[in-house]
Amino acid sequence: MRTEPKGPSPDASGQRQQQQALVRDIASLSPNVAAMQEATWMDLSDRTVVVTGAASGIGAAVVDSLLKAGANVHTLDVAPVSAPVTQAVHCDVGDSASIELALELMPPEVDWLMSCAGVPNGGRFSPAEVMAINWLGLRHLTEALLPRISGGGSVTHVASTAGRPWADNADHHRALMLADSFDAGADWVSVHDDVVGDGYSFSKQAVQYYTMWRGLQVRSELDIRMNSLCPGVTNTQLSQDFRRGVGDDVIDRAVALAGRPAEPAEMVGAMLFLADQRTASYVNGVNLNVDRGTSAAHLLGTW
Repeated sequence: MRTEPKGPSPDASGQRQQQQALVRDIASLSPNVAAMQEATWMDLSDRTVVVTGAASGIGAAVVDSLLKAGANVHTLDVAPVSAPVTQAVHCDVGDSASIELALELMPPEVDWLMSCAGVPNGGRFSPAEVMAINWLGLRHLTEALLPRISGGGSVTHVASTAGRPWADNADHHRALMLADSFDAGADWVSVHDDVVGDGYSFSKQAVQYYTMWRGLQVRSELDIRMNSLCPGVTNTQLSQDFRRGVGDDVIDRAVALAGRPAEPAEMVGAMLFLADQRTASYVNGVNLNVDRGTSAAHLLGTW
């Protein structure tokens, strides 16, 4: 249950002003993202990759690096993808029918699936929409593409550090995994609104849980690895939504602990590392926090 905070004391107000000043000061310390994007991953000319959420943010940065490495890239997004990919398919990953239509256009053989599509809390999307896009659609697409992914291939999801409390809801996530179709999952969500909340944290918890639970199965059954990337605060078009969703205090504190927000390009190396058999052949079922230490602060109780 969320309770409204009381008004800040004079000391707390002063600390808040200092923290906001720090956030402003360190914003100028972000690295040269253009230079990072010039760096090229190993040759990927023999890889066929499907990327969701490719029009902006982390997905767009991933696509940029994949193309520079020579990959054959197919994208799914509701927004136009401007990058010169092999195929850009309009798809609403929060709609199972849209996913089914898109699947008809996807290549018969895939090496990597990289699921970057997602929406925030903050009021623009209902909890049901957040869950549909961030979790139900992600799972639906993943399960449909798994038979097309060759042995040694991989699935990499973008989850979030907001999914950190999954263990607090482990029983609910076990039940949600068993609602094993898009419609069954949507029905589960509709009758568990008290658990789902605004949808964001719970959806990212579900992605983390699914990554571990399903990762064990697909590795042994199909020789496919499944991992997730869990970014900290990242500068994307959704930043203001997250501020509305969790509050300035939470975002400012996370940024202050990390030293600055991340840029989307800073997530690409970790995504490619997790996806590539040459670099992560023994990495499976991992939710990799890429947050400059904020998760460490949570674990150590210094948050």
